Amino acid sequence: MQETRLDIARIQAARRIIDPIFLDTPLYRCEALEPGLGCTVSIKLETANPVRSFKARGTELVASLLAGKGSRAVVCASAGNLGQALAWSGRGRGLDVVVVASRHAPAAKLDRIRALGARLELVDGDFDMARERAAAIARHDGIRLVEDSLDIETCEGAATIGLELADARDDAVPSFDAVLIALGGGAMATGVGHVIKALAPGVEVICVQPLGAPAMTHSWRRRRVVTTDSTDTIADGVAGRRPIPAVLDDLLLVADDAVLVQEASIIAGMRMLLDHAGLVVEPSAALGVAAVLEDRDRFAGRHVVTIVCGSNVDMDAYHRWIGAAPVHGP
Repeated sequence: MQETRLDIARIQAARRIIDPIFLDTPLYRCEALEPGLGCTVSIKLETANPVRSFKARGTELVASLLAGKGSRAVVCASAGNLGQALAWSGRGRGLDVVVVASRHAPAAKLDRIRALGARLELVDGDFDMARERAAAIARHDGIRLVEDSLDIETCEGAATIGLELADARDDAVPSFDAVLIALGGGAMATGVGHVIKALAPGVEVICVQPLGAPAMTHSWRRRRVVTTDSTDTIADGVAGRRPIPAVLDDLLLVADDAVLVQEASIIAGMRMLLDHAGLVVEPSAALGVAAVLEDRDRFAGRHVVTIVCGSNVDMDAYHRWIGAAPVHGP
């Protein structure tokens, strides 16, 4: 058995550190989605919290660790959600938080980072250029760099979602047999996947990524890091070009499959979540629904859980996408 960076005992201990406002998020069967998807569907809703994404599960661990060591400053690169989460967790623990982001990131995400008290620095390039700038700031200022997915706390914080799913599966009838996880840098996929494979090994772990940002999926398929020169997707939260080798190693141990979906399916998934679940979500959060839309036969007759991982979306763009989306299902 290959070694993994993740540890179940630490993940269980994380529940005592993370602010309860981010824990025990709703998990429920959404029957209204089922006619359009052709399978039993449950939603794990990670948007009903102060930062509207799952990311604070990880930043709570990071900020608690830093504050415990007497650190006063921290920097991260973010597509938007990690920056909000770190700003929230850092503010509560007296940390000075610097967030580096692309100036092309959704304005709603950037505005919330500022509102939560972080210092925001914008770069002209994409997320991977923001990563380079954040690393330079950390070196120059001698402060802690938080790297999503590379820092094990971000993975093990996200992994507490898996604990909640495993606990629910013990009680659920019928129990789910697949979990659909948005795949970007890999923190949520490796974290949730690790727990599911440890505690509910019969459940299929399926990672979903946009066709326009396929680096981690190509890496998983080839079992080595594959980088891309650019990305082209509305799902900004998962639009990375350079997978982290250690994260890929962890993913290879737990993912049963990694699939790529088209932009039209992501938009259709967002529309379905609005029309049939009453949920306004960002594109990354609709990846699981998109995967079912593109391969109904695979999921027919099954019970899938899709993790709705974020709702920080630029509303002008959202209305453009949804207005152009075809209606799927009854």
